[in-house]
Amino acid sequence: MLTYRMASAPVSEILTADTPILGNAKAPVLVVEFSDFTCGYCGKFYRETLPQMKSQYLDTGKARFAYRDYPRDERGWGLVSAHAARCAGDQGQYWPMHDRLFDQAGRLGNGVIMRIVKDLRLKQEMFGTCMDSQRHIDAIMADKELGERLGFRGTPGFLIVRTNGDRFTDAVRIPGAASYEVFAQQIEKLLKKS
Repeated sequence: MLTYRMASAPVSEILTADTPILGNAKAPVLVVEFSDFTCGYCGKFYRETLPQMKSQYLDTGKARFAYRDYPRDERGWGLVSAHAARCAGDQGQYWPMHDRLFDQAGRLGNGVIMRIVKDLRLKQEMFGTCMDSQRHIDAIMADKELGERLGFRGTPGFLIVRTNGDRFTDAVRIPGAASYEVFAQQIEKLLKKS
């Protein structure tokens, strides 16, 4: 775990207008995950740590959570899955697709993704057109580039910051898998500064 030496900076440096976010937009702490749907440790965070974080911090308005893509293989299922999640997001179903992709991480493929599309009752033609267009690829790769600029060299990677509107301070970077207790400790430290 490293403190990221950055004075106050605009939140727009770490989030875009279309970054998927869970939790209250006015929460004083922001956790940003850089992740890949095919990463085993990312799946472990999704299954074990994120639910605890949701109940303790997101659902209580103390923190919010943002997901940024970091496909490890620029031609593999991590990139395809990231694009599928964004195409589902075009139909208002980003988070349900995100969750289902992590639930199926070891079995990802066209058949699995299309079954999820059906289960979520997405408009299949619209989804297929989005996937064929690859219109979200540049944004996905921009997420990865940001993660690399922040010092992440693999997945998962986390940036935890204190926010007060449009700016953030006190950035802490957690490279790699960490326990819920590590996240809770860092979030609590930032909450005390708020």
